[in-house]
Amino acid sequence: MSKRKGKVISDATAVKSRRVTDAADGTNHQGPSTNSFVTTAHSATGDIGLIESITLKNFMCHHLLGPFQFGPNVNFIVGNNGSGKSAILTALIVGLGGKATVTNRGISLKDFVKTGENTADITIRLRNRGPDAYRTDFYGDCIFIEHRISSDGSRTCKLRSKSGQLISNKKEELTYILDHFNIQLDNPVSILNQEMSKQFLHSKSESEKYKFFMKATLLEQMKQDYIHIKHTKTITRQQVERQEECLKDLKQDFLQRKEIYENLSSFSEMKVALENLKKAMAWCLVREKEQLIQQLREDIEKEENSCKHQHNLQLCQTKVMQVEKKIQHIKSRIDSLRGEQESLKEDSLKLKEQVKVISKAHQEQELVYFRALNKLKQSEKEQNLLQEKAKASLILNSNGETEYRKQQKTLSSLREQLAELENKCSQLNQEIKNKHQALFKGKEERDKLRLEERNIQFSYESKVKRKNQLLASRSNKLKRFGDHVPDLLGSITQAYATGRFLKKPVGPIGACISLKDPTLAVAVECCLRSFMKAFCCDNYKDEAVLQELMSYYYSASNRPQIIVSPFSEKVYNIHGRKACHPEYPSVLDIITATSPVIINCLIDMRGIESVLIIKEKDKARRVMQHNRPPKNCREVFTVEGDQVYANRYYTSDFSMAKYLGGDLETEISMLESDLENHQAQLSRFQLHVTSVTEDIVDMESTLNSAIITLKKRLASVNQVKATITELETAAEEQIDDISSLEEAVQENQQKIKAEKQTVHEAKTELDKHQKMVEDIDCKYSSVRERADQLSEEMEPLKDEQLKLETECARDERNLKILENKLKSHEDTVQAMKSDLAQREEELKEYVSKASKISPERQQVTGSTKSIDTEITRLKKKIKVYESSHGEQEQVVREYAEALALYREKSNQVRDLRRFIDRLDNIMSDRQNRYKIMRRSLSVRCKLYFNNFLIKMNCCGSMIFDHNNETLSISVKPPGREDDGVGDMRSLSGGERSFSTVCFMLSLWEITESPFRCLDEFDVYMDMHNRRISLDLLLELSERQHLRQFIFITPLTTSSLPKTRLIKIHQLEDPEGNRSETVDENVSNQSW
Repeated sequence: MSKRKGKVISDATAVKSRRVTDAADGTNHQGPSTNSFVTTAHSATGDIGLIESITLKNFMCHHLLGPFQFGPNVNFIVGNNGSGKSAILTALIVGLGGKATVTNRGISLKDFVKTGENTADITIRLRNRGPDAYRTDFYGDCIFIEHRISSDGSRTCKLRSKSGQLISNKKEELTYILDHFNIQLDNPVSILNQEMSKQFLHSKSESEKYKFFMKATLLEQMKQDYIHIKHTKTITRQQVERQEECLKDLKQDFLQRKEIYENLSSFSEMKVALENLKKAMAWCLVREKEQLIQQLREDIEKEENSCKHQHNLQLCQTKVMQVEKKIQHIKSRIDSLRGEQESLKEDSLKLKEQVKVISKAHQEQELVYFRALNKLKQSEKEQNLLQEKAKASLILNSNGETEYRKQQKTLSSLREQLAELENKCSQLNQEIKNKHQALFKGKEERDKLRLEERNIQFSYESKVKRKNQLLASRSNKLKRFGDHVPDLLGSITQAYATGRFLKKPVGPIGACISLKDPTLAVAVECCLRSFMKAFCCDNYKDEAVLQELMSYYYSASNRPQIIVSPFSEKVYNIHGRKACHPEYPSVLDIITATSPVIINCLIDMRGIESVLIIKEKDKARRVMQHNRPPKNCREVFTVEGDQVYANRYYTSDFSMAKYLGGDLETEISMLESDLENHQAQLSRFQLHVTSVTEDIVDMESTLNSAIITLKKRLASVNQVKATITELETAAEEQIDDISSLEEAVQENQQKIKAEKQTVHEAKTELDKHQKMVEDIDCKYSSVRERADQLSEEMEPLKDEQLKLETECARDERNLKILENKLKSHEDTVQAMKSDLAQREEELKEYVSKASKISPERQQVTGSTKSIDTEITRLKKKIKVYESSHGEQEQVVREYAEALALYREKSNQVRDLRRFIDRLDNIMSDRQNRYKIMRRSLSVRCKLYFNNFLIKMNCCGSMIFDHNNETLSISVKPPGREDDGVGDMRSLSGGERSFSTVCFMLSLWEITESPFRCLDEFDVYMDMHNRRISLDLLLELSERQHLRQFIFITPLTTSSLPKTRLIKIHQLEDPEGNRSETVDENVSNQSW
């Protein structure tokens, strides 16, 4: 394992080195034919690190393999291709924490999860017995390692005890276990897989073979340890040299301190004088404190005896009480008058209601009276008419028929005259109607002309204003947005500098944006409209300040819009809300802004992310109205500024861009041309309006004359009709009978008599109601006069009350001021007392401190200033002395410190020197032993290799070059001993496999590991070589019966001897769904 902590590696290295060294010391160099090569370390490691069982689930292409119960010595895993032999070996590496690349079966752990499954599980049980067992109090005599591999390539590890209790799920714990058991997963000596077995000898260079040998025997680890020790020793030697240089400086400093210490002279007299001055200074401060306290006591006594504030307060309180009594008296008088006034008001309301009721009854009675009177007068008039008719009837009877004919002729001529007049009136009515219609059309035309004139005048004035803005914007572009905008922005900047704004407002918006395509200026302005002149604020407090600044330049109804929204440094995330079209951009796409605040504001207020720009009208209609509108698109603007919705279309009244236009001079020239055209139009309209107005005046004059003529004709018609009616009535009256007239006169006289009686009764009732009205009016007037009198009496009282209340308020203010002064005086006295108590406490502290400095009170004549001056002089003198010699205590302390430091550093340098010298001797001895051990291991490996080749009747050699760090291996098959060719690649597959086995066995003889695994070691061997190899393997396993061996082979194992040390695991063919284990345990026998 490569990723291990330093402590673990160091401990494991020590164990490994010790074991290898013991093996080297116990080596018999006579040959490998006896069992003398079994080292003494076997008994210490035989019960730890052995694989007791392994179980696979959903691993590689197998649903379930195992559990396989391995034997403690030799285990053969036999099965055809695809039965899961190599899967077991791969799972062993992965289950013990190995990487996927170590197995040579995949590049990632997810490759080992069975297709269609989410996880793969590996469970391994390791033996943990004996004195070298790992944490037996936690794990017991076996350790369960559970690995779960996910389909995404991740894995989890759980370590459980024998009882199944979870102990740890950390990889570091597994690393500790492997190091403790001396298990090296990446060492082919421990686990040799199928691929490494093929390329082991002939694919590696000689230097790589040497490195492999060094790694397998742990010599490489020892070599690296020695290199590290040498490097550490070099660094230590350099540090010692630097310490020796420092030691010289320390010695020089020590000698100087020693000289100063020996030559130190006493200056106790100055110190005694300084101490005496300090004592005098302490009691001098006590004396001054006592004087200050005495003065403070006198001041307090003086302030307490002062009664000025108390006297003034009492006078003011007396005055306030007198004024309040007067106010109370006036209030009681006003309240009594107000009560009387209220009662009179109630009486007045009641009388007013009675006046209304009686007046109404009087008016009704008056109406009854006048009706009766009018009826009487009508009856009397009718009586007179009846009497006149009777007289006329007598006259007519005398004149005869001549008068009747004359009346008929007169009626005929009058009727002809009436028909002529009515005809002329109808003609005049038609003429007046026509003149009215002409006059209405003239006025309507005049109103239209005046409206168009006003529109042109308004357009003319706006273009003049726009021209002035453009002329002004030659020097300042901000004046496009208004004449006051530059001044307003200056005020905003000044207010922000003085801290009135929390965040500086941004605007106008139109000045803060620019277009990627200038031809779309009209479309963008039509989209944004009033927002072009708007300002943005971060909060409502800033908005209030900006409103105040705007009030200096704009009226309340003409201010730019202010948008309040928290400022953000990033543009909103509009993913999912933006209108997307492959051909046409949105307004958000074609504008750029100086700040994200502008973009965010337009997104919030106008939704520019959902507005598309399509230049052509037809395409805009087709996109929005003929088909389904694009996703998230609300509206579309054309290049002319037309606005297109899904179900409606609005034409723009914009002709050119007002704010985003690029060519200033062109726009000014166009405005001048428009102004000339408007001026000419205004002149034409004014002439036309004048002409139409004159025509209207003429028509009104003609119409008025026609109306007067019609009125005269109508009067004539009415006069003729009245004459005709009288003549017809007269003729009818002549025909009446005189007797009937006389009867009518008699009846009418009776009627007049009854009506006179009714009038008399109504008059009597009316007089009665008139008297009641006069009485109630008199009472109401007296009540009103008394109420007015009370109001007049209350006015001077109210004035006096107001005057007294003002005086009382003034006195109360004075009273409050005096109370504050008295309280302030009392607070001052209290503060002085507190200060006195504090100073007395300070005096006690001063006396206590002075007593500590000098128990007896000093009689001091001088002041603190003179004593302080003398103390300063002595201190300076002592400081000058100490600067040249140092303080006595400091000198003694520095000398002792320098002496201790010099001795300490001297001892350290001496000890380090001794350690380095001893380390040199130890390293020299260790290097010699290392070389001896390396030579011993290489000789043993060579002897074992030659011995194993002899069993195959082959010759070979293994040459170690420790100086160049190379290992050369050559093998000569039987019958080719005299050939000069010894390259491994010239051998057959079986011979190479056998050579590989021999080399591995040689390394196994000289190295240690709890278990060893070989995968398909005999796949290329013939039966003879395979039999020899098996004999060698079994012979080695019998010698190392406390080691575990796992051999994987696809060939039969029927020729193996029957012994209790051998356990065969027969795997089913790939068609089977589960594996079965056949245990062949036979009685123990030796070969």
